[in-house]
Formats: sequence, C-alpha cells, structure tokens
Amino acid sequence: MHNPQYHPDMLLPDSPLQPLLQSTLTHALTYLSPANETSVAATASLQSLRQRLDLPLADDGLPAPQVIDDLVAAVAGGLHKITGGRFYGWVNGGSLPAALAADWLTSAWDQNASLYTVGPAASVVEEVVGAWLKDLLHLPATASFALVTGCQMSHVTCLLAARHSVLARAGWDVEQDGLQGAPRIRILTSSERHGSTVRAIRILGLGEKSIVDLPTDPQGRLLADTLEQHLATEPNTPTIVVLQAGDLNIGAYDDFETLIPIAHRYNAWVHIDGAFGLWAAATPTHRHLMRGAAKADSWATDGHKWLNVPYDCGYAFVADPASHRAALTLQAAYITHDTDARDPIDWNPEWSRRARGFATYAALRQLGRTGVASLIDRCCEHAHALVTRIGNLPGAQVLWEPQINQGLLRFLDPRPNATEADHDAHTIAIIVAIQASGEAFFTGTTWRGRRAMRVSVCNWQTSIADVDRIVQCVAEVLKTNNTQT
Repeated sequence: MHNPQYHPDMLLPDSPLQPLLQSTLTHALTYLSPANETSVAATASLQSLRQRLDLPLADDGLPAPQVIDDLVAAVAGGLHKITGGRFYGWVNGGSLPAALAADWLTSAWDQNASLYTVGPAASVVEEVVGAWLKDLLHLPATASFALVTGCQMSHVTCLLAARHSVLARAGWDVEQDGLQGAPRIRILTSSERHGSTVRAIRILGLGEKSIVDLPTDPQGRLLADTLEQHLATEPNTPTIVVLQAGDLNIGAYDDFETLIPIAHRYNAWVHIDGAFGLWAAATPTHRHLMRGAAKADSWATDGHKWLNVPYDCGYAFVADPASHRAALTLQAAYITHDTDARDPIDWNPEWSRRARGFATYAALRQLGRTGVASLIDRCCEHAHALVTRIGNLPGAQVLWEPQINQGLLRFLDPRPNATEADHDAHTIAIIVAIQASGEAFFTGTTWRGRRAMRVSVCNWQTSIADVDRIVQCVAEVLKTNNTQT
C-alpha cells in the first residue's frame, strides 16, 4: 500500500515548483538524449567558461527558472559526456536510470543521513544496501560498512579502523592520546598502489614516509617472498598491508589467497583497494580474481564506477566492526542515538551527509544479481575488443591486453629511427586528436616508463556499435596523423 503522504497526484498544476522542475527535466532529457551528438570531450576553453560563469554577485536575486536556464547556457561545451557509452577516461561510470531518478529524489527529499532519528528511511535503506553489497561482493556478512563520497574516503574510513586496531594491539589508544608519541606504523604495499591511498595515509597523519613500495612481478602482483621478508624485518612494528584488486593501469590483482595469510601471521592488518576491481567478485566470469579476498580486514570500492550510480558514492567495509566503530563513533548530549536502528554516524567520517543510499538501492534493484554480473562482463568484453582491435591498426601497439576492463595502447611514431621519446610524444598527440574528434574520450598514463593510452570501459551504455565507431575513429586519426608526421 502506498503511503498517502507520497503520491505524485499531490503535485498540483499550480504548484510553484512545477514550471521550474519541468523545465529542468527538459534540460536533463536534452542532455541525456541519444540523439544529442555533442562532443564526448568538453570543447569550451577555460577562458570562455570563466567569462560565462564568473559574473558579479548581484545585490538582488533572480527568478529560479532564469537561474537554471542561464546555468545550462553557461556550461555549454564545458561538460564531458560521461553519461554516454564512449567515455573511457579515469574509470568513470555513467548513471543507471533508476539510480539517476533516485538521486533526484534524494535532493528533493533532502534528508541528512547522519542518524536514524534525523533520517529514518535513509538510515534503514543503508542497512539494506550494506547487506546487499556484502552478499553481492562475497564479503563477510558480519563486516561493518559505510557509504561515503568515494574510494578516497573509503580508504580513510578503513584505514582509520586499521590505525585503531594495530595501535590498540601495541597498547596505544589513538582516539584518546593522538599520534604524538605513538608507536610508528608502517604501510607495506606495491609499486602499483593508487594515489588515493597515499592521500588517505596523509590525512590520517601517518605520513608518506611510512609507505614502503614493494616490487611486483610482470603481471603487476606483489611478490609473496618480498612481502614476507619485509614483514619479518620488523615483526613487532604495527603494520598495515595494502593490496590491489584491479590497479589503475592494467587491472592487476594481487594473490590474496597467498598474501593475506602471510600478513596475518605477522599480525598485520590487510586492506584491499578495489575501487573498481572489487566488483569482479559479483560475476562468475571474473570471481576467481578475488579468490581469498574475503579473508582481508577491510575493503574499499566505488559505486560511481562499475555500479553506475551518480557521483558521489563509495563503500567501505571492515571485518572487525569494533575497530571500525571505535575509530569513528561519538557520544554527546545533543546526539540522539537509537538503540535499535543503525546510526550511520557511528561508521562514517562525515557528520551531515547526503542520503546516498537511495541511489545505490535503486541501482541494485534495477539490475539484480544477474544484471550486475552482465554489466561487468559486457564492460570487460568491450574493453578487450577496443584494445585488440585498435592494437591491430597500423601504427598502434598493445601494451596490455585487458583481463578485466583496463587495457593499454601505445602509438608509434612512423619516422625512421624514432626514439622512445618520439613514441611517447606521438602517443600523446594521438590521444589529443581522438579527444578533438569528439567521438571518444581516452586519457593517458605512464606505465613502466612509457606513455600509453589507457582504455577503461565502465559505462552500462557502452555497446558493440560504440566499439565499432571508435575503432573507425582511431583508424582515421592514425591515418591522418601518420601521413602528416
């Protein structure tokens, strides 16, 4: 039965909000329409965007419809078409229809998802979402969780729990006594670690010098013997081990089944960075890559990548709820805690916060288990097709054939006696030319000393037709640029 307080017929024709929201809907549908063939890459210059947006703040306000119309006009050409199927930069997902609609309602409902008392439905939907995600990702049902802004804050949340735990074992109460005079914490990870973990370590006051980057094998995986040797050198030092589930360049997965037991023998906390790669656990096709990962102590991933919910959305999971809660909970006379319901403030670094659980709830209900698996598998298939088919074009070279949704390409300078530096420059020029065509958006990276074009397929809308179109585009760009070189 529908709650009579929430019925669409209650928005009367003479509602003052109706013209504004109807106009906004039109703007949104125009932007999202498949018929909107604007450039995938933003085309407006920094100067033009500033000229249009950097207006004097007037003394008197403007009517809301005019504000929105002006805003849409001012940002024209300044938006990447991340919502479409031909954007492959930075592991950005799109927005599933149900998730987008739920996100709009989230703004309309405007709930503060800090406490059950403040946002009852927002709190309960997070309980449900947390359980669904743990089940889908094959994580322990007893693990605690938090919905945060993204993987950056997922790392912060998980490593707060890790910091509490490893220092508590050393007899130090970091929440009460701080870090001054505390035992030193070291972080062992691989050379392939992401910068967001470094920022999290900075935020936590542990410092970059606490990080030890260990070498990897040719597949980008941390070496077991190397990890054990470093653990054994200081067996009594509080230690956190950060492992990779899909690194940013080649989607490499550490050997969790081997490495986690080694780390645990030395009482180290194991954290898994799975910004997008953790989602491999949700599909039988790629679940083997996550074998043994459920034995870790914490896991971080994003929702705005492979689950395709709108920004911003990340998930943190901690195997030891006591450490997680101890690192973050706060009691005060003005906080109304509930004894039965879950209060998100006990698990999140944010206080006032957006009720981002609604969009995740809608996405998971729209997709279901098979839909999530199909989305992941499709992205991996399209990434493989893009890399191998572009790699077969004259002047292109495959540096890494995807095992999931990440691959690398390099473009060779056709001039005789071209150097590695020439190939680097040519690769950058080809990336820029592809972006300028408006057909697709790729980004560059440096991998093992060479510049490369990174192919990252993460959008639910990417299709075989998109792949065909992009391969043709790259072929034309290569033909034009190689002729001019």
